[in-house]
Amino acid sequence: MNPDGRPMVAVAHGSRDPRAAATVAALLDAVRARRPDVPVHASFLDHAAPAPDRVLDGLARGGAGAAVVLPLLLTAAYHSKTDIPGVLNRVRGLHPRLRLRTAGTLGPHPLLMDALERRLADAGVVPGVPDTAVVLVSAGSSDASANATIARLAREWRARGWHDVVPAYASAASPAPAEAVAALLGAGAPRVAVASYFLAPGYFADKVRAESLAAGAAAVSPVLGAAPEVADLIVRRYDEALETSRAAAAV
Repeated sequence: MNPDGRPMVAVAHGSRDPRAAATVAALLDAVRARRPDVPVHASFLDHAAPAPDRVLDGLARGGAGAAVVLPLLLTAAYHSKTDIPGVLNRVRGLHPRLRLRTAGTLGPHPLLMDALERRLADAGVVPGVPDTAVVLVSAGSSDASANATIARLAREWRARGWHDVVPAYASAASPAPAEAVAALLGAGAPRVAVASYFLAPGYFADKVRAESLAAGAAAVSPVLGAAPEVADLIVRRYDEALETSRAAAAV
């Protein structure tokens, strides 16, 4: 339950592709179904409206005393480390009495591995089969620690029975997905599937699909979207943020 009635302001990256905002809307509908006691608001850092500071400003002007800002981001990188804190600083300057708590980014978390396997199954790939190698593809980042998180996730996922799991990045880092697919096939992998570690469709997801299939991938999974595991994880991150807030208040 949510006894203090604290709204959730979910912050997505944003995209010019209208499919992205529609996917975020479907995901947050799934969150509302799980937690009807929580007012859930969507916002976007770029390319789409509303911006998170506008949503928070509206909540403050409407009488809200607190809010949980929840990044719909799969790794901790520039957006979570710089953009969102900048938003919160601006909002606190306008509404110093508004109590803001930032939840953790969605990833890394085991629920996302489950969601990745669900999406691979949607693409016809049986999870954890030893004749299939997986290329785990994220957007890539200039933040080395974010890319290292994807590499660590790939290592952990390998233990679930796959022939192999390797990381790849759609931008800013190497290897590129097509390079990783070709390398696995060249090393003798019987079959290669690509797991799309993207929350919503858009330029990168489309590019990864086209280039991976051209390189010989047998399948490319859909984006995570409104997978049940992602909705469950959002609720978990929200509850963790509230628990942290209550613990801090009790000190």
